Amino acid sequence: MIGSISRRFAAATAALALALTFWAPAATATPATALATPVTVHLTVTGPTSTIYSSNITTTGHNVTTASGGTHICDGTNNGHNPTPGATPTAALDDAASAAGFTWDGIWYPSFDDYFVTTIAGSAGGSTAYWNISVNGVATPVGGCQFRIKAGDRVAFTWTEL
Repeated sequence: MIGSISRRFAAATAALALALTFWAPAATATPATALATPVTVHLTVTGPTSTIYSSNITTTGHNVTTASGGTHICDGTNNGHNPTPGATPTAALDDAASAAGFTWDGIWYPSFDDYFVTTIAGSAGGSTAYWNISVNGVATPVGGCQFRIKAGDRVAFTWTEL
């Protein structure tokens, strides 16, 4: 009799577990980029002869596409620099270019998992100048897709002669 009750209890438990498997809501995975919170920063782009852009921009990490570099994620997780995605200087530049109608280009370096900005609004660097990236007045120690920015930061891309 006890054995019969134990078998019935085990069968009922197994049936309940199987039913819950089908009725339980499925867990959904959230893409990493969906977790990134948009931030508003002040972006200034200063070319060799004038200011190209100077305004607040709301941005987050996202896929960036350039003519020379192709399409790549640019959300601070590049090259393993940050464990979670977020806004970056290069993503802010990309958003500003779209909003204000200027162009930019950059070469993608797989070894750095990042772009090297070569041209903004027709001004190309080369052997005598480059586009420096700074946040709050300090040059970034890593590339513009690796460096995370936060709300209120002052981001600058500045034409810099060697």
